[in-house]
Amino acid sequence: MMIRLIPKIFFDRMAEGLDLFVNGLGFKVLHQDGELAVVARDGAKAYVVESAEYAAKDRPEVAIETDSIEDIHAEIAARRPDLLHPNLSAVIKRPWGALEFAVRDKTDVCVVFRQWPAE
Repeated sequence: MMIRLIPKIFFDRMAEGLDLFVNGLGFKVLHQDGELAVVARDGAKAYVVESAEYAAKDRPEVAIETDSIEDIHAEIAARRPDLLHPNLSAVIKRPWGALEFAVRDKTDVCVVFRQWPAE
């Protein structure tokens, strides 16, 4: 049984990744050593890795599914409105039926929050 997929996201400096995930999105640091931090909140988890080489090669977009998108949006908008993506700063219903909003940090890492309609 597969339990979860955990992205590894590269940053030029560890502080940039921790600013997005900890200061911006409210994740907690579960582990941190020289070039790796494991961050988590609720059931979401990510590996924040310091590597200028790989950060220069890719600025990812990752998605987090939620069942409380309005609450998460309000929390992030109050804490760090500067992170709200200019093209998806409000919760909107997308053509495929999901509610979404996004954040984007100064390094262009994008996190899309998505809530699918109840079945």
